[in-house]
Amino acid sequence: MIVLGIETSCDETAAAVVAVDRTILSNEILSQFEEHRPYGGVVPEIAARAHLEYLNAVIIKALKIANVSFQDLSGIGVTGGPGLIGGVTVGVMTAKAIADVHKLPFLAINHLEGHALSARLSHGVTFPYLLLLVSGGHCQLLIARELGQYEKLGGTIDDAIGEAFDKTAKLLDLGYPGGPAIESAAKTGNPQSLTLPRPLSGRPGCDFSFSGLKTAVRNSVVKLGKNKLSSDEAADIAASFQCAVADVLKDRCTNAFKEFTKAFPEIRPVLVAAGGVASNLYLRDSLREVCTMHKADLIAPPPILCTDNAAMIAWAALEHLQNGEKTNLNFSPRPRWPLEEGKSYSANL
Repeated sequence: MIVLGIETSCDETAAAVVAVDRTILSNEILSQFEEHRPYGGVVPEIAARAHLEYLNAVIIKALKIANVSFQDLSGIGVTGGPGLIGGVTVGVMTAKAIADVHKLPFLAINHLEGHALSARLSHGVTFPYLLLLVSGGHCQLLIARELGQYEKLGGTIDDAIGEAFDKTAKLLDLGYPGGPAIESAAKTGNPQSLTLPRPLSGRPGCDFSFSGLKTAVRNSVVKLGKNKLSSDEAADIAASFQCAVADVLKDRCTNAFKEFTKAFPEIRPVLVAAGGVASNLYLRDSLREVCTMHKADLIAPPPILCTDNAAMIAWAALEHLQNGEKTNLNFSPRPRWPLEEGKSYSANL
């Protein structure tokens, strides 16, 4: 069983071919960083036009590298949301056309579920597990009970974690994308150079807040009273910000482990860190520390499967296809799609 996956939810145009034995036959990603870099963030209209221009070529390349044709496929999986509606629409319409012409099952996949299942593709993780989903648009803690059943323990009440990284990088004039820029600058900085808040730390629950932390960074920059920070100053602020984020994640995960243990007292917890921000090695080390404290295992997919990619979408489609599911061709792209809604979008074969 082999599935073609398509991902166009934000600023990566991606296609991948994945086999049921977890072999990634191809995983093509065309980044749009250069198109969006002048604006310091993703411009939805530019992203949608780029997907429209490049998607067909990316799909053809993915099939060629995998050495398969449309006739060899068992189904087509595509991100159906959440995401920028223009880009999602381009991907969904392309996938529908391929599925209709070649009489293949069509599966609209929740982008967040793609991230949620990425560790099952990379490491064969079994249900249930605790999931920390951290990306440019999302920050959530959930219990992945089984395929299509995700219990949300908490999420951000304001900014997503990736958004906080991007905005902080812009304040420090470190460039775009902000996540890698902050991580790189922080390597030479002093994480104790600034006293920054740890929003919601010590409080019950598993929600997150990063707006106040971002504002504190801005105030620190303003206090320096400079038009342009030195590289050392920027590095110190980046390191302090990254350290504060790590402390928040550890605090919130501590509460999440308690909830997981209540639900599954006989199971050794596994924390899966997924999403683009999970590729940050400093944050991974911090999460490893909190896992050790709670006698849990940390599983993080390789960075290529943390950032937006089509292999995770193909794999999620494979899981649902094996479960006897597909999506009706009248499916409408969804700019918002909570993961905890589960698999209500699918119709039985």
